[in-house]
Amino acid sequence: MLVGVACKTTRRDWPVEDSLQELSHLARAAGASVVAIISQKLDSPSSAYYIGRGKLAELVDLKKQVNYDTVIFDDELSPRQQRNLEEELAVKVIDRTALILDVFARKARTREGQLQVELAQHRYLLPRLVGQWSHLEKLGGGIGTRGPGESQLETDRRLIRKRIGHIESEIEHVRQHRTLYRKRRQKVGLPVVALVGYTNAGKSTLFNCLSLSDVGVEDRLFSTLDPVTRSMLLPGGQKILFTDTVGFIHKLPPPIVVAFRATLEELNDADLLLHVIDVTHKNAADQCRTVEELLEELDLKSKSRITVLNKLDLAVRNEDELQSLTAISCRDERFLRYDGDIVLISAEKGWGVSGLVDKIAHHLSESRSSGLPEFT
Repeated sequence: MLVGVACKTTRRDWPVEDSLQELSHLARAAGASVVAIISQKLDSPSSAYYIGRGKLAELVDLKKQVNYDTVIFDDELSPRQQRNLEEELAVKVIDRTALILDVFARKARTREGQLQVELAQHRYLLPRLVGQWSHLEKLGGGIGTRGPGESQLETDRRLIRKRIGHIESEIEHVRQHRTLYRKRRQKVGLPVVALVGYTNAGKSTLFNCLSLSDVGVEDRLFSTLDPVTRSMLLPGGQKILFTDTVGFIHKLPPPIVVAFRATLEELNDADLLLHVIDVTHKNAADQCRTVEELLEELDLKSKSRITVLNKLDLAVRNEDELQSLTAISCRDERFLRYDGDIVLISAEKGWGVSGLVDKIAHHLSESRSSGLPEFT
């Protein structure tokens, strides 16, 4: 069961229906079967249940009809809200943050990715321990009342903090290794082009097309989690490195952003970013804004970039029609400004990719002529 709330007091760039649709894709990526979706409009979330009591009663009644065993909220719940909801509904209750962490845990393949996900999970869990042990803390005050609730809670806190410290230490070693690798790479003088974009925008397909690789590609959210780097030759014989990174998503949890900073540091040293957009998606404009906001949060807003409008094989019949397009709009927002930094492609069909490669070569050539080190 998926639940969303549209609040007047909460900033919400996306319509609640669209956000819930994305939550549905996330739930399926985590292996869940979605049986129903409900939403509610409120002035502000309920401090006790996040939703109103009327909607809570509706959830209870729906359980008899569709027999759901998990409720997933589209926003982060407080420990108190989660505990109250589980008591009323007698089923597991999680929020969007926990769901994204679960999807990431499923997708992490490398040791680094697994460490980053585990770090985010522990940081998410730590403030929620109090709620989990509150039923054992109602023992009163005074002598003889320091019972199992408090001791177990403190033990768990200490163990999690210790584990967080250990993981942070391991990730720091990874970060130092990456730093040394980047310094060696800089000495060689190979320029780096990094792919960024919303999850499922087609970055991995484009990565394979450009670098002749076989990175796994799936039509689902977060098919790629761990960063991948490959080399390729531009038409003039210049060798460059391509890096594919984890996709961004609406309301990406802060613990994930913090945990993945070591990986996202790769973007800091990129000479050029390719912002890949699934221009055929109905929320393409909103997805684009989400990526731009996260790039600003990572201090990458001023980084040189090319905007790549992808998946146009879903909108036109052939490459000739692709080249004749003069404008593409999504929710009445024009993407094509013809400022020289936008390229139309279909990574799946290979349409427009040669033009993108030429644009990449041009950008790197301009960077070289502007006084940056010569690339060899």
